[in-house]
Amino acid sequence: MSTLENVTIGIIGLGYVGLPLAVEFGKKYDVVGFDINQKRIGELNAGKDSTLEVSPEELKASPRLRFSYNVEDLKACNTFVVTVPTPIDDQKQPDLTPLVKASEMLGKVIGKGDIVIYESTVYPGATEEVCIPIIERVSGLKFNQDFFAGYSPERINPGDKTHRVTNILKVTSGSTP
Repeated sequence: MSTLENVTIGIIGLGYVGLPLAVEFGKKYDVVGFDINQKRIGELNAGKDSTLEVSPEELKASPRLRFSYNVEDLKACNTFVVTVPTPIDDQKQPDLTPLVKASEMLGKVIGKGDIVIYESTVYPGATEEVCIPIIERVSGLKFNQDFFAGYSPERINPGDKTHRVTNILKVTSGSTP
């Protein structure tokens, strides 16, 4: 089980939710900010955020944050926060494809005692009914025995410079006490 002293955090998805979270955690913890978009990683490594959620100064203020599109880099992490998008389809139903793909990827890198926190917007039950079984199948690990999970609904309002990740109340849940 991770303790705060040895935690290494992987933030999966560096959009308007994941990037501010990665920047804040990167001030105190080792963080791998991961995104499949190589262009996005290049831009962030150059100190620029095209979403304008994080300034170049804020990026520089996170000395323990590094960016990557290489899945292998996530193997160094023991706590993962999934912040991938959940778009809706033509019938206004959630498209869970990004969450499914992120869960499959996590199944390849997660280890015993690790924690996965889903922050993507999903319907009640999606984490335990859709995501966790995928991690179990791919990793061969057992939920709440070998790895643990939590859910923290995304509460970011894009472009809002007043209500930010540092001053909004977070709602969280965990799979064990």
